[in-house]
Amino acid sequence: MRQIAVKMRDAFPKPIMPSDILPSIEIETASHPTASVIWLHGLGADGNDFVPVVPELKLPATLALRFLFPHAPVRKVTINNGMAMRAWYDIAAADLNSRADIAGVRQSERELEALIAREKSRGIAASRIVLAGFSQGGVIALHTAIRHQERLAGVIALSTYLVLADRLADEAAAANRDLPIFMAHGTADPVVRFEWGDASHRALVANGYRVDWHAYRMEHSVCMEEIEAIGAWLVRTLTSM
Repeated sequence: MRQIAVKMRDAFPKPIMPSDILPSIEIETASHPTASVIWLHGLGADGNDFVPVVPELKLPATLALRFLFPHAPVRKVTINNGMAMRAWYDIAAADLNSRADIAGVRQSERELEALIAREKSRGIAASRIVLAGFSQGGVIALHTAIRHQERLAGVIALSTYLVLADRLADEAAAANRDLPIFMAHGTADPVVRFEWGDASHRALVANGYRVDWHAYRMEHSVCMEEIEAIGAWLVRTLTSM
């Protein structure tokens, strides 16, 4: 759990085909899941990174969830001397404005949309799908949730930041304007600085989004208090429908 529009959208690469759907680790908390959580890892990790969190969420047995932990593609990451690793997009520099490779963000958005579509084909309504992510994964989860054309259940964005904040008004989907958002950040985070997360939270609020914001005394990680808060948020969000 670490990280070593204008109206016209940027052009996407070729459409994602069923055979190109990202491999994922799946965990079902009960038979016949009625909701799904698609959880994206951070830079250099893989889908295994947040698997241990599931039992720590202490979800009630009555809440049957399918957790998907996809593996990001392997790509070269500029800020890490061009080393190839699992990443949702390239990072060119440490500053916020030039940090994210937007073409890579858009490609990962498409890959996440393919996972959402597959969950719908398995009988889970979009309104019962939560997108979640840590750091880089949180960027993609937040970016995609805001733009998804059907109402989602909510989004969990951990130790992360908002890309393309200046395009929110043009690209945000009306269906998710009241999307429940859980955001959390470490006050001593040296990788994705706390002020970036806080500025992203404030930008979302300024644009009318409901953000459940949490700050914890930690670095670029998660803590037990945060995990407990996420569990409580999931219960509230998925049982209030």
